[in-house]
Amino acid sequence: MSDGDGYRGPAMLHLDGTGLPGQARLDARHEPHDGRLHWFGRLRLDGDAALPPAVTEAELATPTGRATAHIGERDLWGRYRVTGAGPPPYTVDEPDTGLD
Repeated sequence: MSDGDGYRGPAMLHLDGTGLPGQARLDARHEPHDGRLHWFGRLRLDGDAALPPAVTEAELATPTGRATAHIGERDLWGRYRVTGAGPPPYTVDEPDTGLD
């Protein structure tokens, strides 16, 4: 589900030609210091799937988009930290700038 509070729902992590399904909780913020949209969140892979420790980047896809994700640490609950800059892997509404 994508809404004003980010994305929560199914996701697929593509790594070396293999798709690993999971559930993602993502959000995005515009950072004024660099003028870019930064997105971030957590990904829980389905089943007992785990990433090799050397994996630091993969493609993350949702039903509405895909983007390169930087893979961070795995937390105590088995979720991976995922981050990126630029368009996130889900649909984001255009901000109201009041310029219409």
